[in-house]
Amino acid sequence: MPEGHLLHKVAREQSADLAGQSVRVTSPQGKFDAGAVNGLVLERVRAYGKNLLYAFAGGPTVHVHLGMRGLFLRYPDPAEPPRKGTRMRLAGTVAYDLIAPTICALLEPPQVEQLLARLGPDPLDEEADEQEAVRRLQQARGPVAAAMVDQAVWAGIGNAWRAELLYLERIDPCTPAAQVDAGALWRRTRELMAVGRNAGQVVSDPSHPDERWVYKRDVCRGCGAPVRTEQVGGRTSYACPVEQV
Repeated sequence: MPEGHLLHKVAREQSADLAGQSVRVTSPQGKFDAGAVNGLVLERVRAYGKNLLYAFAGGPTVHVHLGMRGLFLRYPDPAEPPRKGTRMRLAGTVAYDLIAPTICALLEPPQVEQLLARLGPDPLDEEADEQEAVRRLQQARGPVAAAMVDQAVWAGIGNAWRAELLYLERIDPCTPAAQVDAGALWRRTRELMAVGRNAGQVVSDPSHPDERWVYKRDVCRGCGAPVRTEQVGGRTSYACPVEQV
């Protein structure tokens, strides 16, 4: 599943391509009520956590969650025929096809507010409140690794980011969330996810952006110890048994 940095990259690119235009919205697959927003001006594409929100002037908001299989295809020529199975096509000066999302739905303003209220602070949200982020992590029950991928605690973090960030802060994934320095972890998360958004990938070492410290590695890149894997919060965690103690 794409993590938050990639959703923010998508939102930035699609806003640059389509915001301010009257957008032709269709559903070649026929499983989305595109007529409710077809021809309206797209004001903004916003990412929050792992969600995309398309705000149309005078119409409902389109909520997209890519899930495990969803993706976008971009066409410089909007006359290019859509791919078979396209749930939603957005066409202005360029076109985007949305394929196989978990969610593609229309939301009225109260529903948008309800969606956002269920989510924790997004590290890539410029208005994110650090004190609220710290409070939510410290009040989370159970291990920090489980709390980090709970979207109601912090929105947008997935398995790769949690593994690398916990390594960089030298935190054992099984440490109770209430015992970690949540402020330091939050600031590191914001810093590196912004780098990852710009690069379009998880970047845990800006000097070697294609390298990982522990995520899906056999040995720790820092010290060479065998990486420890275990199930935490329903996901496989990766940690260095020497440096994360």
